[in-house]
Amino acid sequence: MYARILVTVDGSSTSNLALQHACGLARDQKAKLHIVHVVDEVNINVETPAELSAFRETARQAGLKILEEAKAAAGKAGIDAETKLLEIETFGHRVADTVLREARAWSADIIVLGTHGRRGLHHALLGSVAEGIVRISSLPVLLIRGK
Repeated sequence: MYARILVTVDGSSTSNLALQHACGLARDQKAKLHIVHVVDEVNINVETPAELSAFRETARQAGLKILEEAKAAAGKAGIDAETKLLEIETFGHRVADTVLREARAWSADIIVLGTHGRRGLHHALLGSVAEGIVRISSLPVLLIRGK
């Protein structure tokens, strides 16, 4: 049913649960697994170009570490996954759009991601990447709720 599974990770315990579910699904379906992490370089507030450059490099390195750890976890689960760091460098692009573009480009059959379960004012102010993906995706989306 699913030959190509894309999972998003951010290093949180909820995204780690999503990765576990994606690995189980990939194993059951004998599917390929594509792990992505998004670095949003636009929504930061710094004083100087030097600070921006330092932030970008720090964010990239942190993202690469998250992907490396996710690939190792998939490997322990018996899944040979591929990883990709996605970067938002243009104002107006959203994480949800970036994930969906990658899912289409990679020909994913399903997207797996964690939801942090925010409610009320906190949700209204921060929004939700998971909600954004569900609203605009033409692909099936499996949401894994945090504990």
